[in-house]
Amino acid sequence: MPDYLSRSPVEDATEDPDETFFTASQSTQADHELCNRCHHVVSAVQTRFVKLRQTTTDTSINTTNPIEDSLLFQEENRITPFSIEQLRQTQQHDEYTQNIINNIKKYKKYFISNDLLMHRSNPLVPYVPHGELRRTILRIYHDTAANGAHFGRDKTIHKIKQRYFWSSMYKDIDNYIKSCILCAQYNPRRQKTPVSMDFHGPITPVSRRRNKYIISLTDVLSKFVVTKAVRDNSAQTVVRFLKEDIITKFGTPHCILTDNGTHFTSSVTNELL
Repeated sequence: MPDYLSRSPVEDATEDPDETFFTASQSTQADHELCNRCHHVVSAVQTRFVKLRQTTTDTSINTTNPIEDSLLFQEENRITPFSIEQLRQTQQHDEYTQNIINNIKKYKKYFISNDLLMHRSNPLVPYVPHGELRRTILRIYHDTAANGAHFGRDKTIHKIKQRYFWSSMYKDIDNYIKSCILCAQYNPRRQKTPVSMDFHGPITPVSRRRNKYIISLTDVLSKFVVTKAVRDNSAQTVVRFLKEDIITKFGTPHCILTDNGTHFTSSVTNELL
């Protein structure tokens, strides 16, 4: 071991070939307090080698400041759908908004702050009139990658209601997401597929337990089958099979396909489902 170390000396550790990466916190800001927020830059630690290299190149004319570049990069990637002044002007030209402002005492859920109609939500948020501003908000908070593109309805509602308010917000967001082509193409349908149920028999010879029918329930999508040997094909047998072998183990089916036999359409079966 000593002989190996003498023949293979360790290189000088004063130089570190690691690179330095400057990163800026990249996010989408669309709320009305954007103009009052500060810019924060997150930068990586500089190694001694890179620091020495930067020192030797600082005298060059083409040298750029990495901090300024990070701020510029942050500004270019910040998405601002509209300013507070644009929102204020839109409210001033909207008939419904002006009606609330002129009769503000009748609308206890609203108040005026800095000539801007606000809603008493938690937190307090500005009211957005009907029109292009609402469509812009929907695009920003559902379509852009910086906001976690194409989140579902609940997450999108949560993000928007923390910043804005309008009366039909929930309905508009739901309709917008349902009309999104990418969501329709790539999001799986989160619902139980229908199942089919039927009797098979009578089967001869009868088993030792006097069972002469087989009742089965098949998942239409996966073709998974649950079967049970039974004595008869009555409605009570159907109810017992669903309770003991299906609902307690897999949950209640949303849709059951049958041949409309009397044992499937009886009042006893309908009361269970």
